[in-house]
Amino acid sequence: MDNRDSLDRSSTEVALPPATDGYPPYNPNGDSNGLDGFHQPPPNASENESSGAVDAVLQSDIGVTTLLTRLKQSVASAREFAAFLKKRSTLEEEHAQGLKKLCKSSHESSRRPDNRQGSYARHYDEVIGIHDRLADNGVQFALSIHRMHEDLQDLAANIERGRKQWKQTGLNAEKRVQDSEALMEKAKVKYDSLAEDYDRARTGDKQSGRVFGLKGPKSAAQHEEDLHRKMQAADSDYASKVQTAQSQRQELISTQRPQAVKAILDLINECDAGLTLQLQKFASFNEKMLLGNGLCVSPLKGQNNDGSPRSLRDVVFQIDNTHDLNSYISSFSSRAGQRPAEIKYQPHPSMGSSQQPPPPDVRSYNEPNPHTTTPSGASHPTPFSDNSQMPGTAQNHRSEPDQFPVQNPGSQPYEGSPHQQNFPSSAVAAAPPQLPQPQMSSPLYSQQPNPPTPVNPDPELPPLRPVFGMSLEELLHRDGSAIPLVVYQCLQAVELYGLNVEGIYRLSGSAMHISKLRAIFDNGLSLPFWNSSQSTELTKKTSDPSQVDFRNPESFFHDVNSVAGLLKQFFRELPDPLFTHQHFQDFIEAAHIDDDVTRRDSIHAIVNSLPDPNYATLRALTLHLHRVQEHSAANRMNSGNLAICFGPTLMGTGSNIADAGWQVRVIETILHNTYQIFDDD
Repeated sequence: MDNRDSLDRSSTEVALPPATDGYPPYNPNGDSNGLDGFHQPPPNASENESSGAVDAVLQSDIGVTTLLTRLKQSVASAREFAAFLKKRSTLEEEHAQGLKKLCKSSHESSRRPDNRQGSYARHYDEVIGIHDRLADNGVQFALSIHRMHEDLQDLAANIERGRKQWKQTGLNAEKRVQDSEALMEKAKVKYDSLAEDYDRARTGDKQSGRVFGLKGPKSAAQHEEDLHRKMQAADSDYASKVQTAQSQRQELISTQRPQAVKAILDLINECDAGLTLQLQKFASFNEKMLLGNGLCVSPLKGQNNDGSPRSLRDVVFQIDNTHDLNSYISSFSSRAGQRPAEIKYQPHPSMGSSQQPPPPDVRSYNEPNPHTTTPSGASHPTPFSDNSQMPGTAQNHRSEPDQFPVQNPGSQPYEGSPHQQNFPSSAVAAAPPQLPQPQMSSPLYSQQPNPPTPVNPDPELPPLRPVFGMSLEELLHRDGSAIPLVVYQCLQAVELYGLNVEGIYRLSGSAMHISKLRAIFDNGLSLPFWNSSQSTELTKKTSDPSQVDFRNPESFFHDVNSVAGLLKQFFRELPDPLFTHQHFQDFIEAAHIDDDVTRRDSIHAIVNSLPDPNYATLRALTLHLHRVQEHSAANRMNSGNLAICFGPTLMGTGSNIADAGWQVRVIETILHNTYQIFDDD
């Protein structure tokens, strides 16, 4: 009876208090028991229900893990926005620096004497200044959002460190309580099993009979005493485990969990507030940049217009084309000089007043002179009646005067070869008339107040109308063609007769032929040609370079390799290479790009920035070389071989010999992407 009372008493002493899984309610202003409360704004009436659900989750066993997951999401969002800011700042920086570089180069170009001056130059500088201010705004915006990126990265790193720390602290506290409760449950199971065995032995259950122990069989009394002793030990262990679990759970609920929850909530609020602040700053900076750009393009009209910046529209509309043109023309008034005296016939006094001067035989330059008639009625062919004449005669010459004098029957005939012919003077009118001799050619000259200047027939003398060694801009201004005539004729000849010639542009032609072909364009004449009727004799024919027609292979001695060499010689002797010294380094840097598409787009952008004559000439040459490489099965000249032949020729020789390989890569990239860079129309 005493044993039963002691069992009941011990069971009563270790009875557990009512289990609770929740926190005690938190006071927003602080717990009166000394526990820290969550400083949250007082909820509205509509938020009471959701606030209660939030408190229930936070006070439960899953509160810490839920907050840790939410904090991880906040850190990931902050890092993602930081990465966005970094990429945006990089794009803005590249755009702003590119715009500043463009403004600088445009400003330098506008100062060159070959560009327009006057009101256009002044207002164009203002336009560039507006774009420079736009670039400054872009630079400031890029720097601002880059600083935002750095601040957000630092914030995310700090929050992540705090998250890891409180994850370890909070989860360890939760795990200790769980472990102690597991030990308590294990001790309870052992205690319950021993209590049941003791109860059966005490109530006289003889089912098991005699019990055998280590020292032999035991009686019922001995067995009951042993079970009672074991039960008391298990009861004591179970009671201690319960007290340990109670104390640890009470500490978790009252101190450790609230601290972890509060710390994690603070980290979440700090991360979210920092991210929101950066988003607000980003929106503000965007508005500021756009407003600044808008004020640069169209500033607000102030009360006083003096000194206030003008809008882009106002600046452009201030350009006066008529005034600029008149100012430019009037600046040459000092060079105009006096008008030449009127040209009139003055007979020599010895001729007497009764003898009338013969009327000059002046024909229009556009009218052909089929025959020149002698006094005896004999007819002789004129210089332009030769059957072997080049295609396109001087009748269509656009740079000569409208008229030129033709030898009349009463004047001194020309004698000697075309290299030795002299021009008639007014003094030969007194000489007795002679029959003119048949001539193969007649020199062209302009009707000017001064004595006419004959065409230079010697290629060793300085050129009269140079083409080689002239810049493309000068040829454009002089001849009015964006593509030089020599380039056009050479491309035409190669496409007609050289696409299937093995080694075209690689094999060199005859140096003598190249020299003579060059003289055609520099001196305004065509040099020796094989006569179609006399294959063993050479004829001399004068012509205008604009009338040279390389569609006739006789025009280039049936030597298409010499035409190819002439074309490369023209590009080599350009004062500024076709790709220009200014863009040389840009092309080399673009060639270093490994990605084919990026390299093509970079080179395409640089090609588009070339001057107009350079772009037009490069386009014609590239389309031609593309057609050459299409016939590489016959001519053995693929894009790589053409690039080797034209790399230094088109880009010039840089200071670094190692750039030669990159020059070849530039040309090869252009040939591989001909129709992506140029349109074929």
